[in-house]
Amino acid sequence: MFKPEVYKDRRAALLATLRYQGIDSGYALFPGNRDAPINYPDNCCRFRQDSSFLYFFGVAEPGLWAILDIGSGKAVLYADELSENMLVWTGPRPSPADWVSLAGMDAAYPSAQLSAHMQAYARSKAPLLYLPPYRADTRIELAEVLGLPLGGVEAGASLPLIRAVIALREIKSPLELREISQAVDISIAMHKAVIAAARPGMSEAALMAIATEIALSGGGATAFQPIATTRGAVLHNHAYDARLGEQGLFLLDAGAETPEGYAGDLTSTFAIAGAFDQRQAAIYDLVLKAGDAASAVLIPGRPYRDAHFAAAKAIAAGLKDLGLLRGDTDEAVEAGAHALFFPHGVGHQMGLDVHDMEALGEDHVGYGSLARSSQFGLRSLRMAKEVRPGMVLTVEPGIYFIEGLIKNWRAQGKFREFIVYPELERWMDAGGYRNEEDWVITESGASRLGGEFDKSAAAIESLRLNIRR
Repeated sequence: MFKPEVYKDRRAALLATLRYQGIDSGYALFPGNRDAPINYPDNCCRFRQDSSFLYFFGVAEPGLWAILDIGSGKAVLYADELSENMLVWTGPRPSPADWVSLAGMDAAYPSAQLSAHMQAYARSKAPLLYLPPYRADTRIELAEVLGLPLGGVEAGASLPLIRAVIALREIKSPLELREISQAVDISIAMHKAVIAAARPGMSEAALMAIATEIALSGGGATAFQPIATTRGAVLHNHAYDARLGEQGLFLLDAGAETPEGYAGDLTSTFAIAGAFDQRQAAIYDLVLKAGDAASAVLIPGRPYRDAHFAAAKAIAAGLKDLGLLRGDTDEAVEAGAHALFFPHGVGHQMGLDVHDMEALGEDHVGYGSLARSSQFGLRSLRMAKEVRPGMVLTVEPGIYFIEGLIKNWRAQGKFREFIVYPELERWMDAGGYRNEEDWVITESGASRLGGEFDKSAAAIESLRLNIRR
């Protein structure tokens, strides 16, 4: 945990933001996460606390609730003393009073008192604010303590609280940037180790294990389930059942999470043979150019959507040079023809969540008052609104040759004025390429997070040289 003052200051800022929206009384409710069993109650997934609970209260223990009195500013914790039976299994743990002190809170009550206190709040007609639940057990618990039908919990989430939390969490403090930079550095080590270790014949699972080991040795864990695949054209492939052939590509999308819960998120693509062949090198370099084009327009006050279009236009222009697209580049991108090759958004916010705050609603977090497009590819852009100093964002353009999608579009005759389908036939086995970096917005532009990690084709190949010796 950070110092108690960090959490007190964050809660004070939340109160100020709520009051700015005209809310000066009531209670903000923060249910923490519970253990999630895998296949029976005592065999659980790794526990991960709700990120907003972590941000405002810092306690990474299951089964907690915290309530913030908007009028008085008092913060109380609902937690139970460790039973003698549990003590045998867990060893000594901080008491609820200890957690109150560590988080700079005002009081602790047994969990059994939560329902009675909530009933008293309801009788007082005080506003009860909560964030949208994303877990079934949290939704059920909220329904019980609020006396709501289960189907009404989602609709009851507080938009002013959502807006207030987003406004605070999306601007990272120097303390948070140090945590994120640490996560990115560990993520870089994960990627370099996998790039250097990969050999024809190895399993995807073995390389995923190398990345995971480094994340764990950094004191935290992986920030999300890694993508470690020879089938990079499948965007979110979480199977690790293939083996590396003599040729082809390997794509690693993986990041570390620090003990305090902050994420890194990088993607690398490399040639299994050691060196990119001519065709692979052309696409790989084009993806790097698209990333450079996107990061160049990460300027305070400018919409992040501009970064997406900068990457899309770079990709379209490069594919036109390779004979896969034709016609006017701007018109092709405006129509969405490029999305056959680049069918996702160029990035997202990052912080305590690898896709930061998206549990609060992707449109709330990434769009604000902007309208989201329904166009294929562009509708998958998670972040579109203006960027501001202190935001942390990923830039992750990619080019993918997705056989099923190509066949469908060709059969439908989509964008024949832009897509050169006969030439594309020769590229159907070209696979998927993605490069992802993490950036913080500064007063004048953007700065790449983490230590040195040269992603040029020559640098990646130098990490792979030992397999040819």
